[in-house]
Amino acid sequence: QVQLVESGGDSVQAGGSLRLSCEASGYTDNVYCMGWFRQAPGKEREGVARINRSGVTRYTDSVKGRFTLSKDNAKNTWILQMNSLKPEDTAMYYCAAGRKSCYTFATSAFDYWGRGTQVTVSS
Repeated sequence: QVQLVESGGDSVQAGGSLRLSCEASGYTDNVYCMGWFRQAPGKEREGVARINRSGVTRYTDSVKGRFTLSKDNAKNTWILQMNSLKPEDTAMYYCAAGRKSCYTFATSAFDYWGRGTQVTVSS
């Protein structure tokens, strides 16, 4: 089992920045892919960014150039740096871990999920 805990969510003005963290514990050796997802009220959960064990990252088009996903190996923590935030980035943000592949944002490809951290961006 892998446990994931997100932190760093907050309320900010448009144009601001936030740094979300996802700390993993448990049997993390079998984690091949880490992803960040978000879900706004009334909308489906969507993939935002993912990173595989080799450090290759992928981003959804709406956040390219603004968000950066990285791993702090010393802390077994994945960081989502979010810059130039927009009101449409407002959502609950979740991190997720997958054991098998990192080719998709499909939620079914991820085995473990955190409880989320709220990001609110005001105009």
